[in-house]
Parts: sequence; structure tokens; C-alpha cells
Amino acid sequence: MSVAGSRTPSAAARPAATGAGRLLLGAFAVAAAADLGALLAGWHLGHVIAKPLLMPLLVAHVVTRGAPRPLVAALLFGWGGDLALLFDADPAFLVGMGSFAAGHVCYLVLFRRGRSRTGPALGAAYALALTGTVALLWGDLPPGLRVPVAGYSLLLTAMAYRSGALGRTAAVGGALFLLSDTLIATGVADWPQLPRPDFWIMATYLAAQYLLAVGALAPAQAYRREVIQD
Repeated sequence: MSVAGSRTPSAAARPAATGAGRLLLGAFAVAAAADLGALLAGWHLGHVIAKPLLMPLLVAHVVTRGAPRPLVAALLFGWGGDLALLFDADPAFLVGMGSFAAGHVCYLVLFRRGRSRTGPALGAAYALALTGTVALLWGDLPPGLRVPVAGYSLLLTAMAYRSGALGRTAAVGGALFLLSDTLIATGVADWPQLPRPDFWIMATYLAAQYLLAVGALAPAQAYRREVIQD
């Protein structure tokens, strides 16, 4: 059996895998809607029930699509961050931030596979956003969180900037991830918030993870097609 053949499901298995992937994606959409609805309604228990289901369902979906390992790892680290942030305490916040940081490292590894499509102007814009946000937040953050938040912000911004290596869809996902975590940081700093801030944080976060996953799957599938044809 050829290498390509050993890594490619049979023609009979492909439709079942596609069906399973669609079912899992639909389940992710339902869980996301339930979570966002619970946040809008102020139903904390509904959020606690729905939130832990989100990333596992998205992981299961991308696995059926042959996702690269760094993508799976990034989403699982995101799941760890999601669980940690369910607890309202500084240690849990730091654990969650560390888990998300590990996910960003996985994304950066993944983005190395793509060609850079970002120019110096975008890099300068992200650098300005990073320095401006950290400078403005610094005095309002708890002293014990200032350095960790600054370090995390640097890693997050690097991920958002490099996400464009996988195309426009992933680039939008990276930008939304940056927006979502900035909203979290402004809440920690006790800045004025939008109504239902947790809703906007989760809405931008879920869109970010989904778009990053979609952007990462496209080049991976193109690579597999090339292997099969060879």
C-alpha cells in the first residue's frame, strides 16, 4: 500500500466521516447558541453547562476533517482556558491565561506552514495596538497581573498578526481573538463595559476559534490532495 493510500480513508468511509463532521459542527453551533443565549438571559447555570462542551465539539469536528495536530492542541488548550475562567479568582485567571498562551504557541507553530501574507503596515498597526492597550491598562490592572497580562498580550498579538499566513479567514479569527481577550482585560481593569460583557467576550471568542479552525483546515486539506495525487 502506498503512503498516500495508507493515510486516506476509503471511498466508502469518506461519506460517513463527512456526515459525522457535519453533525458535530451542528452540535457545536447548538451549544454556542445555548451558551450565548444563557449569557444574554443572565442564566449562569446555563453558561456553566454549555461552555465546557464548546471546544470538545469543535475539536471532534476538526478531527473528522483531518485537522493538523497543532490546531487540535490549540483548541484543547483553549478548552482548558475556558474551564479555568469559569472560576472567579485570580489564580484561576492566571491558569486560564497560561492555557490560552499555550494555545497561541500552537497556533504560531501552525502558521509556520503558511506563506506570510501580511505587510509591514499591518505589523505596525498590531504593534501600536499592543503598546497602546498595555500602556492604558497598566495602571488599572492588579499589580500581580500586570506583567503576566503584558507578556500574554505580546504572545496574543503575535498570533493575531501571524494568523494571516493561512488566509483572510484565519486573519479575521486572529483579530477577533485579540478583541475578545482585550474585552476581558478591560473588565479585569474595571473599565466601563458594554451591556452583557460576557456575551460579547464569548461571541467574539467563539467566532475567533471557529474561523481559525476553518482557516487552518483549508491548507491542510489542499496538502492531502497533493499527496493523494502524487
